[in-house]
Amino acid sequence: MELLCISEAQIETMGISVAEVMEVVEKGLVFKGEEKMELPAKIGIHPRHDCFIHAMPCWVGGDVDAAGIKWVAGYPINQAKGLPYITGVLCLNDSETGFAKAIMDANWITAWRTGAATGVCAKYMADPDSEVIAVVGLGVQGWTNTMALLEALPKVREIRVYDKFPEQVAKYESRVKPGIGKARIVPCTDVKETVKGADVVVTCTPIVADPERFVRSEWLKEDVLTVAVDYDSAFDADVMTGATSFVCDDMNQYLWTQEQGVYFQKGYPEKEQILGDMGHLCAGIRKPSLKGRRAAVLMGIASHDIMTANLIYRKALEKGVGSKVEI
Repeated sequence: MELLCISEAQIETMGISVAEVMEVVEKGLVFKGEEKMELPAKIGIHPRHDCFIHAMPCWVGGDVDAAGIKWVAGYPINQAKGLPYITGVLCLNDSETGFAKAIMDANWITAWRTGAATGVCAKYMADPDSEVIAVVGLGVQGWTNTMALLEALPKVREIRVYDKFPEQVAKYESRVKPGIGKARIVPCTDVKETVKGADVVVTCTPIVADPERFVRSEWLKEDVLTVAVDYDSAFDADVMTGATSFVCDDMNQYLWTQEQGVYFQKGYPEKEQILGDMGHLCAGIRKPSLKGRRAAVLMGIASHDIMTANLIYRKALEKGVGSKVEI
């Protein structure tokens, strides 16, 4: 048997676009809504305070038939060391035999599938004429979420940004400027200035066990889409509970984490307050209101990882990318 090993640098050489990742992420969500996958809630360990290492397995059925697992770590303390917050590896398995067929870097996958999920959410829940987006947290996730939102909402003309570390603004600008067209970046001095009047607000801050929840509902416009990529760390509880439509990316994982996980403190929507998950929306089973404040908590699900990894694997075989190792 041969195992294909693919590094982050090798993935980047293939020039995979955010549109391609959004396409496969959305397809996976359709399959999820149609119950054509096995997707257990992520489990994990927590070796340091506010740090996690999660196991994320998934099998996607249908015409994809892809299986695998991501082993991913999130360490906020790495930022002070000049190291990435998120790191990980992904193992792709042959669904027919169970053999591992590829091991690949999960940093690129996590970054772009997370942004892609927000873009897909905006496609279904944002005003298609949205012109102003706000991004709070300007690390890698801030970058990829911005690019996906611009792909989903082509009329965006202004990107308001904020990070508590001012040096992050220049890094963010250097990443996004080549791909934002005529949209302009507006650095803001505080969170209130960033989110006020925005059509879409996305928060990409570190996930913590005891959040301050610093984004207030009174700062937001009446018709807005709010997307939390950081569990319950940024938006105040009433931003979510007061929404006309609240969704998550996976009901099972959201409710399991709320009841048994380290993260999710009291106050966020419970089962009866949830319209559905993104699988329901993408499969056409549920339809959100596009009026008032819409809200989403996108915790990150393994189907996104497997769909993206399968895309990478197919392209790597076509292009001859990666190193083969006998096992």
